[in-house]
Amino acid sequence: MSPRLSGVIAAIATPINAELAPDVSRFIKLAQHLLDNGCDGLNVLGTTGEATSFSFEQRASVMRVAAAELDCKRLMVGTGAASLAETTALTRLAAELGFAGALILPPFYYKDIDPRGVFDYLAAIIGASAARSIPIYLYNFPALSGVPYGRELVARLIEAFPDRMAGLKDSSGDMPYARALAKAHPGFAVFPSTEAALAEARSAGFAGCISATANLNSDLCGAAWNSGDQRALERAVAIRKLFDGKPLVAGVKAGLAHMHADERLARTMPPLVAWPNAERKALARAIDEIRAAVPA
Repeated sequence: MSPRLSGVIAAIATPINAELAPDVSRFIKLAQHLLDNGCDGLNVLGTTGEATSFSFEQRASVMRVAAAELDCKRLMVGTGAASLAETTALTRLAAELGFAGALILPPFYYKDIDPRGVFDYLAAIIGASAARSIPIYLYNFPALSGVPYGRELVARLIEAFPDRMAGLKDSSGDMPYARALAKAHPGFAVFPSTEAALAEARSAGFAGCISATANLNSDLCGAAWNSGDQRALERAVAIRKLFDGKPLVAGVKAGLAHMHADERLARTMPPLVAWPNAERKALARAIDEIRAAVPA
């Protein structure tokens, strides 16, 4: 298996053009900025990247441009879809293009699924992509998918496919769950979805974090991860807290529009709705104040 990803990974936003399709030129510019400013890697086409709002062809177009313009060894890509055939095709494309990993949601339309069915779903994808065996990262986000990757299911997948199961991104917010997985499966890369976990990442056995707000604080996260800079971590977490209780994806895009002085970065794909102007202005002021704070 290829070397596993680790460190600070931004769940990169996908800029949207006027035709409501991925703006690949802005995407590459943003991706390179993040990789040059604190990010060890990127999660392309995840939840923050609005992947499930795009067609197969739109997702494939982003993947191809990313593979051509960026270092694929630093990229995992979300390939999960409700359809087994579409997830398989995207995963095989990710392998062909040389991505470091495929991040796969469980099948997310039917609820209360027997874990055996989820296992069969993953087994089919792994079998169909065996010719080019891209590492698989599980994406646990039951608040949106409605289908969890339970600890027993994860253990069964690791036992059945030890050469393919590389890790898991946990967006459940259940830190005991994440800690238990990391402890039970050394070498299985567990990524909490918050930069606040960076403080305990090494002691708890985490591989790092995969965070939406790393779009806005990647330099601070990088300083916290690489040198243990506590003040940088406090500022990074303060930026994340600006989004508590608010629509996160649209908020991250509002922050990007401000930080990069590019209004078009604020555009979201329907059904997501951009933040109102008053909230965007308040967010911009708050980000600037946190970033301007003089380290103690």
